[in-house]
Amino acid sequence: MKRTHNEDYFSLIEDEQLFIVADGMGGHASGEVASKMAAETISEFYQRTKDEEATWPFKMDRSLSYLENRLVCGVRLANLRIFETACREIRYKGMGTTIVASLVSGDKVYMGHVGDSRSYRIRKGEITQLTRDHSLLEDYKEAKPDMTEEEERNFPHKNVITRALGMRETVQVDIKSHQIEDGDVYVLCSDGLSGMLSDDKILEIVDGADTLERAVAELTDNANRSGGTDNITTLLLHCSSD
Repeated sequence: MKRTHNEDYFSLIEDEQLFIVADGMGGHASGEVASKMAAETISEFYQRTKDEEATWPFKMDRSLSYLENRLVCGVRLANLRIFETACREIRYKGMGTTIVASLVSGDKVYMGHVGDSRSYRIRKGEITQLTRDHSLLEDYKEAKPDMTEEEERNFPHKNVITRALGMRETVQVDIKSHQIEDGDVYVLCSDGLSGMLSDDKILEIVDGADTLERAVAELTDNANRSGGTDNITTLLLHCSSD
Protein backbone atom coordinates (compact mmCIF):
# COMPACT_ATOMS: atom_id res chain seq x y z
CA MET A 1 0.00 0.00 0.00
CA LYS A 2 2.99 2.33 0.54
CA ARG A 3 5.53 1.28 -2.11
CA THR A 4 5.52 2.43 -5.74
CA HIS A 5 7.50 -0.58 -6.99
CA ASN A 6 8.11 -4.17 -5.93
CA GLU A 7 11.58 -5.17 -4.71
CA ASP A 8 10.52 -8.71 -3.73
CA TYR A 9 11.10 -11.72 -5.96
CA PHE A 10 10.15 -15.38 -5.70
CA SER A 11 11.11 -18.48 -7.62
CA LEU A 12 9.87 -22.07 -7.81
CA ILE A 13 12.35 -24.58 -9.20
CA GLU A 14 9.96 -27.51 -9.23
CA ASP A 15 12.25 -30.18 -10.65
CA GLU A 16 14.57 -29.58 -7.68
CA GLN A 17 11.72 -28.94 -5.19
CA LEU A 18 13.46 -25.66 -4.35
CA PHE A 19 11.45 -22.58 -3.37
CA ILE A 20 12.84 -19.07 -2.87
CA VAL A 21 11.61 -15.73 -1.52
CA ALA A 22 13.93 -12.71 -1.70
CA ASP A 23 13.35 -9.16 -0.44
CA GLY A 24 15.58 -6.63 -2.17
CA MET A 25 16.89 -3.38 -0.76
CA GLY A 26 18.79 -0.42 -2.08
CA GLY A 27 16.10 1.85 -3.44
CA HIS A 28 15.04 2.78 -6.96
CA ALA A 29 15.65 -0.24 -9.22
CA SER A 30 18.51 -1.69 -7.20
CA GLY A 31 16.50 -3.78 -4.75
CA GLU A 32 14.52 -5.55 -7.43
CA VAL A 33 17.75 -6.21 -9.36
CA ALA A 34 19.37 -7.82 -6.31
CA SER A 35 16.40 -10.04 -5.39
CA LYS A 36 15.96 -11.26 -8.98
CA MET A 37 19.72 -11.81 -9.35
CA ALA A 38 19.76 -13.92 -6.17
CA ALA A 39 16.98 -16.23 -7.32
CA GLU A 40 18.31 -16.55 -10.87
CA THR A 41 21.88 -17.23 -9.72
CA ILE A 42 20.74 -20.03 -7.41
CA SER A 43 18.58 -21.50 -10.17
CA GLU A 44 21.48 -21.41 -12.65
CA PHE A 45 23.79 -23.03 -10.09
CA TYR A 46 21.31 -25.87 -9.53
CA GLN A 47 20.92 -26.43 -13.25
CA ARG A 48 24.71 -26.52 -13.74
CA THR A 49 25.38 -28.84 -10.81
CA LYS A 50 22.99 -31.50 -12.05
CA ASP A 51 26.18 -32.68 -13.74
CA GLU A 52 28.10 -34.28 -10.88
CA GLU A 53 31.36 -33.39 -12.63
CA ALA A 54 30.59 -29.66 -12.45
CA THR A 55 33.01 -27.53 -10.45
CA TRP A 56 31.63 -25.68 -7.43
CA PRO A 57 32.81 -22.12 -6.67
CA PHE A 58 33.30 -22.86 -2.95
CA LYS A 59 34.66 -25.75 -0.94
CA MET A 60 32.23 -28.06 0.80
CA ASP A 61 31.67 -27.75 4.54
CA ARG A 62 32.31 -31.22 5.94
CA SER A 63 29.89 -30.61 8.79
CA LEU A 64 27.01 -30.34 6.31
CA SER A 65 25.36 -32.90 4.05
CA TYR A 66 25.62 -32.75 0.26
CA LEU A 67 22.13 -31.24 0.00
CA GLU A 68 22.92 -28.60 2.62
CA ASN A 69 26.24 -27.77 0.96
CA ARG A 70 24.58 -27.37 -2.43
CA LEU A 71 21.99 -24.94 -1.09
CA VAL A 72 24.54 -22.94 0.92
CA CYS A 73 26.88 -22.78 -2.07
CA GLY A 74 24.10 -21.45 -4.32
CA VAL A 75 23.25 -18.72 -1.83
CA ARG A 76 26.91 -17.79 -1.34
CA LEU A 77 27.38 -17.56 -5.10
CA ALA A 78 24.34 -15.26 -5.32
CA ASN A 79 25.87 -13.07 -2.62
CA LEU A 80 29.15 -12.80 -4.54
CA ARG A 81 27.39 -11.93 -7.82
CA ILE A 82 25.37 -9.17 -6.17
CA PHE A 83 28.39 -7.78 -4.32
CA GLU A 84 30.57 -7.73 -7.45
CA THR A 85 27.82 -6.09 -9.52
CA ALA A 86 27.29 -3.42 -6.87
CA CYS A 87 31.03 -2.71 -6.76
CA ARG A 88 31.34 -2.61 -10.53
CA GLU A 89 28.32 -0.46 -11.42
CA ILE A 90 27.73 2.80 -9.52
CA ARG A 91 23.97 2.71 -10.14
CA TYR A 92 23.76 -0.50 -8.10
CA LYS A 93 25.97 0.66 -5.23
CA GLY A 94 24.58 -0.49 -1.89
CA MET A 95 22.06 -2.94 -3.29
CA GLY A 96 21.35 -6.18 -1.48
CA THR A 97 18.64 -8.65 -0.64
CA THR A 98 17.46 -10.96 2.09
CA ILE A 99 16.60 -14.52 1.13
CA VAL A 100 14.86 -17.60 2.48
CA ALA A 101 15.05 -20.84 0.51
CA SER A 102 13.35 -24.16 1.14
CA LEU A 103 14.53 -27.43 -0.37
CA VAL A 104 12.26 -30.48 -0.04
CA SER A 105 13.95 -33.87 -0.34
CA GLY A 106 12.28 -37.08 0.76
CA ASP A 107 10.93 -36.69 4.28
CA LYS A 108 13.07 -33.64 5.09
CA VAL A 109 12.92 -29.94 4.35
CA TYR A 110 16.07 -27.83 4.36
CA MET A 111 15.77 -24.13 5.22
CA GLY A 112 18.53 -21.72 4.29
CA HIS A 113 18.28 -18.00 4.94
CA VAL A 114 20.08 -14.69 5.22
CA GLY A 115 18.37 -11.60 6.63
CA ASP A 116 14.82 -11.23 7.94
CA SER A 117 12.76 -13.07 5.33
CA ARG A 118 11.20 -15.89 7.32
CA SER A 119 10.12 -19.50 7.29
CA TYR A 120 7.34 -20.92 9.46
CA ARG A 121 5.95 -24.42 9.93
CA ILE A 122 2.26 -24.96 10.64
CA ARG A 123 1.60 -28.37 12.15
CA LYS A 124 -1.48 -29.67 13.96
CA GLY A 125 -2.82 -26.24 14.86
CA GLU A 126 0.51 -24.78 15.96
CA ILE A 127 2.90 -22.37 14.22
CA THR A 128 6.67 -22.41 14.68
CA GLN A 129 9.15 -19.89 13.29
CA LEU A 130 11.99 -21.92 11.77
CA THR A 131 14.35 -19.05 10.98
CA ARG A 132 15.92 -16.42 13.19
CA ASP A 133 15.97 -12.88 11.83
CA HIS A 134 19.43 -11.43 11.29
CA SER A 135 18.48 -8.09 12.81
CA LEU A 136 19.47 -5.67 15.56
CA LEU A 137 16.24 -6.48 17.38
CA GLU A 138 17.06 -10.20 17.55
CA ASP A 139 20.61 -9.44 18.70
CA TYR A 140 19.21 -7.17 21.41
CA LYS A 141 16.70 -9.83 22.50
CA GLU A 142 19.55 -12.33 22.91
CA ALA A 143 21.38 -9.83 25.11
CA LYS A 144 18.21 -9.05 27.06
CA PRO A 145 16.07 -12.22 27.23
CA ASP A 146 13.49 -10.59 29.52
CA MET A 147 12.55 -7.96 26.92
CA THR A 148 8.80 -7.26 27.06
CA GLU A 149 6.42 -7.21 24.07
CA GLU A 150 6.01 -3.46 24.53
CA GLU A 151 9.78 -2.96 24.45
CA GLU A 152 9.92 -5.01 21.25
CA ARG A 153 7.22 -2.89 19.61
CA ASN A 154 8.98 0.33 20.60
CA PHE A 155 12.51 -0.79 19.73
CA PRO A 156 13.84 2.05 17.52
CA HIS A 157 15.96 -0.07 15.16
CA LYS A 158 13.81 -3.18 14.69
CA ASN A 159 13.92 -2.91 10.88
CA VAL A 160 17.73 -2.79 10.74
CA ILE A 161 19.14 -6.08 9.44
CA THR A 162 22.64 -7.26 10.25
CA ARG A 163 23.11 -9.73 7.41
CA ALA A 164 22.05 -9.72 3.76
CA LEU A 165 23.29 -10.81 0.35
CA GLY A 166 25.52 -8.19 -1.24
CA MET A 167 26.67 -6.44 1.93
CA ARG A 168 30.10 -8.07 1.88
CA GLU A 169 32.14 -10.31 -0.40
CA THR A 170 31.32 -13.35 1.74
CA VAL A 171 28.23 -14.23 3.73
CA GLN A 172 27.28 -16.71 6.43
CA VAL A 173 24.20 -18.74 5.49
CA ASP A 174 22.10 -20.25 8.25
CA ILE A 175 20.79 -23.68 7.30
CA LYS A 176 18.78 -26.30 9.17
CA SER A 177 16.95 -29.49 8.25
CA HIS A 178 13.55 -30.47 9.62
CA GLN A 179 11.62 -33.73 9.54
CA ILE A 180 8.41 -33.44 7.54
CA GLU A 181 5.15 -34.80 8.89
CA ASP A 182 2.03 -35.47 6.84
CA GLY A 183 -0.07 -32.31 6.60
CA ASP A 184 2.72 -29.84 7.37
CA VAL A 185 2.41 -26.41 5.76
CA TYR A 186 5.55 -24.32 5.36
CA VAL A 187 5.32 -20.56 4.96
CA LEU A 188 8.09 -18.57 3.26
CA CYS A 189 7.59 -14.80 3.38
CA SER A 190 9.19 -11.39 3.17
CA ASP A 191 8.87 -9.07 6.15
CA GLY A 192 6.03 -7.31 4.35
CA LEU A 193 3.91 -10.14 5.75
CA SER A 194 5.62 -11.01 9.04
CA GLY A 195 6.00 -7.34 9.95
CA MET A 196 2.26 -6.74 9.59
CA LEU A 197 0.71 -9.92 11.00
CA SER A 198 1.35 -11.80 14.23
CA ASP A 199 2.30 -15.47 14.12
CA ASP A 200 -1.11 -16.36 15.58
CA LYS A 201 -2.88 -14.40 12.83
CA ILE A 202 -0.86 -16.19 10.14
CA LEU A 203 -1.82 -19.52 11.72
CA GLU A 204 -5.49 -18.55 11.92
CA ILE A 205 -5.64 -17.55 8.25
CA VAL A 206 -3.76 -20.57 6.87
CA ASP A 207 -5.66 -23.09 9.00
CA GLY A 208 -8.99 -21.48 8.12
CA ALA A 209 -8.51 -21.34 4.34
CA ASP A 210 -9.88 -24.01 1.99
CA THR A 211 -6.93 -23.84 -0.41
CA LEU A 212 -3.34 -22.59 -0.42
CA GLU A 213 -4.29 -20.00 -3.04
CA ARG A 214 -7.04 -18.66 -0.80
CA ALA A 215 -4.69 -18.60 2.19
CA VAL A 216 -2.10 -16.54 0.28
CA ALA A 217 -4.76 -14.09 -0.88
CA GLU A 218 -6.14 -13.66 2.64
CA LEU A 219 -2.67 -13.24 4.14
CA THR A 220 -1.91 -10.49 1.62
CA ASP A 221 -5.27 -8.77 2.17
CA ASN A 222 -4.85 -8.83 5.94
CA ALA A 223 -1.28 -7.50 5.77
CA ASN A 224 -2.47 -4.63 3.57
CA ARG A 225 -5.35 -3.86 5.91
CA SER A 226 -2.85 -3.77 8.78
CA GLY A 227 -0.86 -1.04 7.06
CA GLY A 228 0.79 -2.60 4.04
CA THR A 229 4.00 -0.66 4.61
CA ASP A 230 6.16 -2.98 2.48
CA ASN A 231 5.98 -5.35 -0.47
CA ILE A 232 4.31 -8.63 0.51
CA THR A 233 5.46 -11.99 -0.84
CA THR A 234 4.22 -15.28 0.57
CA LEU A 235 4.82 -18.82 -0.62
CA LEU A 236 3.04 -21.80 0.97
CA LEU A 237 4.10 -25.45 0.72
CA HIS A 238 1.73 -28.25 1.74
CA CYS A 239 3.42 -31.58 2.40
CA SER A 240 1.36 -34.74 2.07
CA SER A 241 2.23 -38.44 2.19
CA ASP A 242 -0.37 -39.19 -0.52
